Amino acid sequence: MSLKKFILSRLFVRHFALAAAIFTAFMLVLLVWLNIYTRHGQARVVPDFVGKTPDEAVEMSQKLRFRFFVTDSVFTGTVPKGTIAEQNPAAGHRVKKHRRINITINAFNPEMASVPNLVGLSLRQALATITTAGFEPGKLSYTPDISVDLVLRQMHNGVEVAQGETIQKGSVIDLVLGSGLSSRRTRIPSLVGIPLDRARSIILGSSLNLGTFVYDNTILTALDSATAFVYKQNPEFNEEATLQVGSIVYLWLTVDSLKLPVDSTLLMTIDTVGGAGIVPLTMPPDSI
Repeated sequence: MSLKKFILSRLFVRHFALAAAIFTAFMLVLLVWLNIYTRHGQARVVPDFVGKTPDEAVEMSQKLRFRFFVTDSVFTGTVPKGTIAEQNPAAGHRVKKHRRINITINAFNPEMASVPNLVGLSLRQALATITTAGFEPGKLSYTPDISVDLVLRQMHNGVEVAQGETIQKGSVIDLVLGSGLSSRRTRIPSLVGIPLDRARSIILGSSLNLGTFVYDNTILTALDSATAFVYKQNPEFNEEATLQVGSIVYLWLTVDSLKLPVDSTLLMTIDTVGGAGIVPLTMPPDSI
């Protein structure tokens, strides 16, 4: 029998139809099973666990059929001791039941860390060492000395601290640096259009101090404060102006790109985790 006659035969058509029916039935069963297994359309809103005790969070999780795991502990003053300080996924996210909720507990006792030896380091080295050791760089004070931007003393709460002393992790360490034997000045950095953390680093790296920083009325959530950028600074940036080292710079922050000076900023849209976002890039007027 030729191939053409076999394909057109009743036996082949009957077996082909049977195979197609079995395949279709298998696919329908598979789709139904996947729909049940993945709980399609059954997403639930994650509640806000921050500030709740672990027992309260467990009770809330059981009602919503979430799985609850303590992954870390920190010490912060934003929530009471022994309560939840952070959660992932964050409150408001929609997830399916039995999803794992990771939380961080606010410890009853602060985590302690050993103070590094900063004396003799340059300002840049000292700032990096402070951050690596788990502390925050604080105020820069200058005193006449033969050295320039070299750490002479390291202070905590107005008291000099020595290498090896144990203080609370995250504490602020102030630095006393040499200003040279003359009245030294430094250029005013351009800070408009950049986030607070980067602005703070630039200010300290310029031998200046960060004073008060003010959020405008566009800052409503923790995410807003994390993505806010500088739209005004005082003193204002001037390529020819200088400040005495140790002077204070004040900042104003927003998430509204329309507040940025048109002649000194360039806005670029990039992809972020949640979608496209606006990232301001500071550029001098003569470079545009």
